[in-house]
Amino acid sequence: MKLSVYNIKGEDTGKKITLNDSVFGIEPNEHAIYLDVKQYLANQRQGTHKAKQRSEMSGSTRKLGRQKGGGGARRGDINSPVLVGGARVFGPVPRDYSFKLNKKLKQLARKSALSSKAKEGAIMVLDDINFEAPKTKDCVAMTSSLKINDKKTLIILSESNKNVYLSARNLPNVKVLTVSELSTYKILDCSVLVLTEAAVAGIEQHFNV
Repeated sequence: MKLSVYNIKGEDTGKKITLNDSVFGIEPNEHAIYLDVKQYLANQRQGTHKAKQRSEMSGSTRKLGRQKGGGGARRGDINSPVLVGGARVFGPVPRDYSFKLNKKLKQLARKSALSSKAKEGAIMVLDDINFEAPKTKDCVAMTSSLKINDKKTLIILSESNKNVYLSARNLPNVKVLTVSELSTYKILDCSVLVLTEAAVAGIEQHFNV
């Protein structure tokens, strides 16, 4: 797939870049995408939820009523789960929600996500993105020139750039990542993917193309 290369002013530089089909042109694997997104969201969970079990309650352990003849259930002490204010049966306890995925499956998921964006025509390539100083208005001007200011945008750089990151930080619809921070969830969570030429080369190198 060939795409035109633009500058930050939205002007066509006249250059063309060829996206490698083994990364941007495969048939998306929906199940791999599902598993990678599921892992990403699971890793965001703190797992610090906790409810007290019966043995952890501080109430009296005296049996409230006799065993038989009360006309009701054989509840024990005031900590019984059947009473208001009592313990909880099988309540949540702290746990780790993370799980392992094979490296090749995660790579397949990322390539599937990139290919989906390419098929949708949601990828733009810029020659470079750099601002002289961290200014939000410069990032706004760039997105306006590219006519994507009303879309959820993910900018991918080959390496960290503090000025670009700080310029986009206050814009709710713009996120900036480096190639090494790329994830399936982040790719799918945007409407437009903006890559620099160096980022395209970095992605293709990352997938050992």
